[in-house]
Parts: sequence; C-alpha cells; structure tokens
Amino acid sequence: MKVTLALLQHACGVDPAANTEKALALAGRAAQQGAQIICTQELFRSQYFCQSEDGDNFKLAEPVPGPTTAAFQKLARKHRIVVIASLFEKRTAGLYHNTAAVIDADGSLLGIYRKMHIPDDPLYYEKFYFTPGDTGFRAWSTRYGRIGVLICWDQWYPEAARLTALQGAEILFYPTAIGWHPREKKRFGTDQHAAWETIQRSHAVANGCYAAVANRIGHERPAGGAGIEFWGQSFVAGTSGQMLAKAGADTEEVVLATIDLEEVDRTRTHWPFLRDRRIDAYGDLTQRFSS
Repeated sequence: MKVTLALLQHACGVDPAANTEKALALAGRAAQQGAQIICTQELFRSQYFCQSEDGDNFKLAEPVPGPTTAAFQKLARKHRIVVIASLFEKRTAGLYHNTAAVIDADGSLLGIYRKMHIPDDPLYYEKFYFTPGDTGFRAWSTRYGRIGVLICWDQWYPEAARLTALQGAEILFYPTAIGWHPREKKRFGTDQHAAWETIQRSHAVANGCYAAVANRIGHERPAGGAGIEFWGQSFVAGTSGQMLAKAGADTEEVVLATIDLEEVDRTRTHWPFLRDRRIDAYGDLTQRFSS
C-alpha cells in the first residue's frame, strides 16, 4: 500500500490565529498535492515560548479537543486526510501538556499523545510548562496505515521509538521545534544537526519503519536576547534509514514523500531485529542507572 506523507515546515509569528490559519492553508495545499497523512511542526500555533519562564504564556494553551482540533477535523473530513496536530493542551487549571492530536480521514479524533520526555535546557524551559505525559507510547490504525507519534525531545530516546514500533507503528511521526543557539552555531552547529538527524534515521533502521520529522524555521526571540535559530530540514527516512525527502534550512514548504508500507514487512523480515531481541536480558532498562 502506497501512502503520501506531508510535513508542514514554516515560520511562526506572534499571532496564534494567524499561525493556525497558515498551518490549515499549508495542510489544504498538501492535500491538493496528494498528501494522505499530514503532520504539523511542534506547537505551531505560537512562537516557541519555552525560551523563558513566563506565566502569561499559559494563556496560549487550549483544551483538547478544542477549537484547533475542531478546525483540523473539518479539514480532514473535507480532504479525507489523516492529521497529526501538535498543541499546547490545557487539561485543567494548573495542568498542561505538550500534546499531539491524531485525527483520522473521516474527521474523528482517534486519540492523543502527551509528550513523555520533557527537557530543561537553556532556552528550552519546558519543565516550567508541561506535565510529563501519562498516555504512554501509542499507535493508531488510521485509514492510511498504523502510525505512532512522539514529540521533539522524545526523538532522542530509542526506548520511545521501540515501544511505539512494538505496537505495530509503520510510521513514526516527530513534530519538532529545534534549532541552534546563534552563539554556538559556528562551533557546534554541524555536529548538533548531524546528531539530531542520525538518531532519528537510526530509529527507522532499528525498528524497520518510516520516520517523518516536521521542524520549524525562523529566528525567534520571544523572550529577547539571542533567541533560537530553528534549523528546519524536516525529513522523511525510509525503513533502512535512507533519506526519502528533505526540506531546506530556511524555506517555508510542504515536504511530500510517497512511501510503500509493504516495505515495513519486507524490512522487518530480512533485517529481523524484532525477532532477535533478548527480552529476557533487558530488565535493567527500567533502572535509572545500572552499575
């Protein structure tokens, strides 16, 4: 079964309504170009507000389901597309998550995934905003295949990819907001980007599935200072980690890739990593550190 994927890569301004309209327009354009599964970048409704710890930013959150999921459900029904939409979820007063909504091609909300790994690094102060996810790692059967969703910092963890793949995910989607600290770019930039791309391609290899990563572009300074220069370069990797499609570093675009889901079965059969796992020997993975 062949399926066309689309990743939405764009800059984000200060107006959430305008950002939402842009994402909806790009998703509509992707559907017209034949896309069947469309993934937004992480927290596309706003600039990346986690660059500071500011209580006013909680006003950006919304319930899930809510107005943005409703807008994408309408779009999904109209174009018969599957949508992964990354949102700042207000679960209840004082309880917020970094959440992805998964919408099927009939417009139904199949479910949500709440980001499990929450970073706390310079200009990535996510622990101030997001409660760690409690959905566990999940996969959904959609009209166009079985998919799993992980979010940004999750992408560095092979355990997350493995547990999602073990639920039958044929495609791992990663809504993302990652970039360089401008002062570090010259010294570390090439290695940082290479590591980010390599780890996700390795998840495709290790699990015999596709990996699709949507990242934003632009130089954002919502908290002042040097800000973050997002590196774009959204991509789709094949079941052997090969690059199937890749966006530019600073271009607003829809990244399209047509994949063959039968390759998942072929790859997992001929590279039987799942068969040869030693689950009897992996108990220490549940420990913080094993000396």
